[in-house]
Amino acid sequence: MRTPPNERLKRNNKSVRPERSRGALAQTHHERPSTSLGTSEDGRSAHVAERKCILTGEHDARDNLIRLALGPDGQVAPDVRAKAPGRGAWIGVDRSALEAAQAKGKLKGALARAFKTGDLRIPDDLGERTEAALRQSALDRLGLEARSGTLLTGGEKIETAARRGDVHLLIHASDAGADGNSKLDQAWRVGGNPSALDEAVQPQGLVFPADRSILSLALGRQNVVHVAIIDRAAAARVSRAIDRWRAFIGLNAGLSAAAAASPIVSAVD
Repeated sequence: MRTPPNERLKRNNKSVRPERSRGALAQTHHERPSTSLGTSEDGRSAHVAERKCILTGEHDARDNLIRLALGPDGQVAPDVRAKAPGRGAWIGVDRSALEAAQAKGKLKGALARAFKTGDLRIPDDLGERTEAALRQSALDRLGLEARSGTLLTGGEKIETAARRGDVHLLIHASDAGADGNSKLDQAWRVGGNPSALDEAVQPQGLVFPADRSILSLALGRQNVVHVAIIDRAAAARVSRAIDRWRAFIGLNAGLSAAAAASPIVSAVD
C-alpha cells in the first residue's frame, strides 16, 4: 500500500526527533549521513547533508562545519572546501575551543576514532592554518563575485542600490567609519532586503573581519570600504563564506541550532 504524499512529507519534516540510546547510536553511526530540510540559494526548500562535530557531538549542515582531512603521510590538515579525497572528520567549534581540545589531547583521540588510526600527526598551528584557510576562502569568494559582476563598491553606488531595494547583502570593512556604516545601513533599511526571510527584521551591514586594504586586494580595486551584493544567490554564497570565518574566530555563533535534524549523523566523510 502506497503512503500518501502528505504523510511522507510529515515524516521527512520533523523538527525534533526522540533521542536514542547509546546502543542505537553505535549501531547507526556508520549509516549514510542524514539530511534535513533546508533552504537553497534561490530560497526554495532543499535537502541539506549533515555531519556531526567530533568534539561536541552536535550536528549541523556541512556548510556550517569545517572538514579536517587526513593526508597520505598521516598529516591532518584543514579542508575548508571539503574537496580533499579520502576520509574526513568534521568540527563545529571555534579556534579557541579547537586549540584547547588539541592541548588536552581530546582532538587527537577524536580524530583517531574518526579516521580509525592512531598514526596521524596534528600540526601545532592547526588553529592558525584553519583560520587562514577560512579567510582565504572568503576572500576568494568575494573575488569571484567581483569578476561575475554581482557586487558593487563605492558609497554612492551602494546607497542608490540600497534605496532601490537591490541589495541582498551589505558588508563593511573592519576599519570603516561608524558614520558611513550607519548611512548605508539606513539606506538599506529604506529599500529593504529582498532576501530577508522575515521582513520585520531590519537589515544591517555585516562587519568584515579584515580592513579595507585586505578587501581592496581581494577585489582588485582601490580603497574598498563597503561592498554590496546585488544578487540573491551570490549573497548566500558570500554570507556563508564570511559567517564560517567569523564563527571560527569567535565573532558569531558556530554551530547553528540543530533542532531540525536527526541526532544520528556521521562525523566522518
